[in-house]
Amino acid sequence: MRGVTILGSTGSVGVSTLDVIARHRGELRAVALTAHSNESCLFEQCRDHRPDLAVLIDPAAAERLRERLRAAGLATRVLHGAKALEEAAQLPGADTVMAAIVGAAGLLPTLAAAQSGKRLLLANKEALVMAGNLLIETVRASGAQLIPVDSEHNAIFQCLGTPTVAGTRPQGLRRIVLTASGGPFLNTPAERLARVTPAEACAHPNWVMGRKISVDSATLMNKGLELIEACWLFGVTPDDVEIVVHPQSVVHSMVEYLDGSVLAQLGNPDMRTPIAHALAWPERRESGVESLDVVRLARLTFEAPDLERFPCLGLAQCAARVGGTAPVLLNAANEIAVEAFLDGRLNFTAIAVVIEGVLNRVASGPVTSLNAVLEADSAARRAAVESIARLEGLASDPVAGACA
Repeated sequence: MRGVTILGSTGSVGVSTLDVIARHRGELRAVALTAHSNESCLFEQCRDHRPDLAVLIDPAAAERLRERLRAAGLATRVLHGAKALEEAAQLPGADTVMAAIVGAAGLLPTLAAAQSGKRLLLANKEALVMAGNLLIETVRASGAQLIPVDSEHNAIFQCLGTPTVAGTRPQGLRRIVLTASGGPFLNTPAERLARVTPAEACAHPNWVMGRKISVDSATLMNKGLELIEACWLFGVTPDDVEIVVHPQSVVHSMVEYLDGSVLAQLGNPDMRTPIAHALAWPERRESGVESLDVVRLARLTFEAPDLERFPCLGLAQCAARVGGTAPVLLNAANEIAVEAFLDGRLNFTAIAVVIEGVLNRVASGPVTSLNAVLEADSAARRAAVESIARLEGLASDPVAGACA
């Protein structure tokens, strides 16, 4: 029986993970579940899976969950707060941790899981984007296993066949090809992009994802973050990674070897495939995903990304090449800008404007410690908030707005 902690169990990856676990109750058990504030969903998950521990960040939500569990006669222990996330990540009864918290909030519990030598299933790309060297060093020192769950990185992991030590370049590798769907605005007229709505940005044509990740897919920032993640996972440079737009989302990524061989991993766009692979590795388990019908699919297309339409991807590529804390600044500015867009305070095309401004205003430096990462993150968030406030001021001033 493999015990599993799910950090971010109420999100799309967490829900899919529990679906796979439910299909293999004799082999897999959810030991701990965590969420931010959605106690209703977490209560249902606790009722269905009977974990030992449930964690909510919000203390009021945690108290409501505690009362509901008590009334239902369930013995699940409830904790709250960021420190409780780290406790869940290191829980002795779980040998596997699914790190599926979105954004920078997932960094510390992911590091905690690595420090405990767990099998770490990484769906939180920001942990590597922000502190790649620290996470890789921690994995190596503790003897943890690091298995990527993002569909693209899991595809690369599968194509490599015999994985190397985390962060080590595989032998014979020429390049990695990361595929991107292009999101909902791949063919939207450029002049309309400034007016698209959050609902439109979140309407991904192929994948079911959370709102923040959906917007990142629409801007192609998601692919930029995945570029940085791939460099840390597989010990490659940004120049070793090519990004191509593949609207069908069937080829999840490719690996080219020095002899000219190109291996690709294909499958329907369903996160249960990489989740089931990571939970079972090096074996295989049924995931509930339908077989790929290649005859019905008929054709696959690929094209180069348009960096004028998707400037966030170009900014991420630049940050990847600069290194140090530049990816930290990129990620923090993006999180603040996307939040403002989802709240209706920033238009879609201004997301890139805010990020570029932060990268130009806040100096990057080496990642010498976790404190250096957290300080860079805070500085970028402050700069992004200031930038958004200035843009809001311009939008509310008819004269300034016209001049802008």
